[in-house]
Amino acid sequence: MNITFEGQSVLIAGAARGIGRGIVESFATRGANVFAGDRLADEMAGLAAHKTALDLRDKSQVQAWVAGSEAIAGRPVDVLVYVAGGVLGQSAKPLEEVDEADWRAILDVNLTGAFLAAQAVAPGMKARGKGRIVLIASGAGLRTSLTGIQAYASAKAGEIGLARQLGQELGPFGITVNAVAPGFQRTSPDYERQWNSYSPERQAGMIENTARRRAGTPQDIAHAVMFLASDYADFITGQVLSVTGSP
Repeated sequence: MNITFEGQSVLIAGAARGIGRGIVESFATRGANVFAGDRLADEMAGLAAHKTALDLRDKSQVQAWVAGSEAIAGRPVDVLVYVAGGVLGQSAKPLEEVDEADWRAILDVNLTGAFLAAQAVAPGMKARGKGRIVLIASGAGLRTSLTGIQAYASAKAGEIGLARQLGQELGPFGITVNAVAPGFQRTSPDYERQWNSYSPERQAGMIENTARRRAGTPQDIAHAVMFLASDYADFITGQVLSVTGSP
């Protein structure tokens, strides 16, 4: 199976770090014309992509990013991958102590941003009669979250539901929408802090309890994304692919 994206326009939302960065690099090495968006402008340095600093929670900025990318590429977006999200530096609190603003902030960057990005690329994909949308959810959307953060678990479950619903809605237009659910990876300062909060015994146990007996990498997630973005996955939509190294 030789998957390439020669001549295709690929948007990666949340491209600066970790999984997003790995996805950018993987698509770029396979010939895609990659457009990277993130609020962390400095951290996108060195990416083989057209880079745009933006707030993915702002509809006008997302719409302008998509329109600008389509103008540069001279074609509608072929593939959208929404990676942005995370816990925004928050830590677990008892339910009754959670601030409403903190709840909304995590939902906005994970779930609302995914909705806005999909909404922005849909018209071009419909006009072309083909498109691929892949949302990076989390194992936290399928089970409880290791973070203990209620908003994060809810937002990631929401992304999976969004992929399912949009897959149904957009399928007749030749557009597939799927989600990838990674396991825990040390890909940002928040997740590094979480990892360091565990005892050495728990850290070792997390690896040993993985069927593949190793930690996941951004490339593992990128490979799954590229499959779902390829023609080989044309009959797969509204699904969630768990990429955790375990059943």
